[in-house]
Amino acid sequence: MKIDKYIGQAGFTSRRKANELIDEKKVLVNGKVATVSTTVKEGDVVLIDGKEITVKDYVPTYIVYNKPKGIECTSEKIANNIIDAIGHTQNIYPVGRLDKESEGLILLTNHSEIIDKIANSSYNHEKEYIVTLNFPVRKQFLREISEGVLLAGEKVKTKPCTVSLEPNAKRIFRITLTQGLNRQIRRMCTMFDYQVIKLQRVRVMHINLGKLKLGEWRDLTESELETLLEEIN
Repeated sequence: MKIDKYIGQAGFTSRRKANELIDEKKVLVNGKVATVSTTVKEGDVVLIDGKEITVKDYVPTYIVYNKPKGIECTSEKIANNIIDAIGHTQNIYPVGRLDKESEGLILLTNHSEIIDKIANSSYNHEKEYIVTLNFPVRKQFLREISEGVLLAGEKVKTKPCTVSLEPNAKRIFRITLTQGLNRQIRRMCTMFDYQVIKLQRVRVMHINLGKLKLGEWRDLTESELETLLEEIN
């Protein structure tokens, strides 16, 4: 196993940060300074800043978490990170991101090979959100964002998306995206002089948030997992 993957599976830090530690010569394998090409075999001793790390027994894990506001979608060792908030026994990682001020459904797994296949917008997987604004939703606003808009700092318009006003609500709409630009929904709303009061993700692909309470998580059902693996392979 490559050294960066070993460090990631040990739950010490992300693979990106692991490579930084390797470049800084803080990682030793059997007493020798590791490089990015170093591999780890059973019985090898891995030290980071003099502390030994080990990989837990691997159990394939796929969960849905209802992320509250204030939780950071990162495996970095910072305050309020999503890994500590969940406290799972396996070394899981978030699939994509929800910004700190948003809440709702986020998938986490230790099956690293599928993370990009779900999160990468080039695969056109749907992600559905419910958005509450500070002012009533205008029909022109819904029409224009559904057709795609050019956001500040971007070279091309956002992809067409599905939007609809929520029943019996003036300030709440539902939007389904197949891309995930940084803070995309908030930026789209800002262009039309709206402020997002609440942003909740309720679906990723075929997986729904349902009645999962805020701050709680559950394993994917057998049928959800079967469908997920079929769709990404």
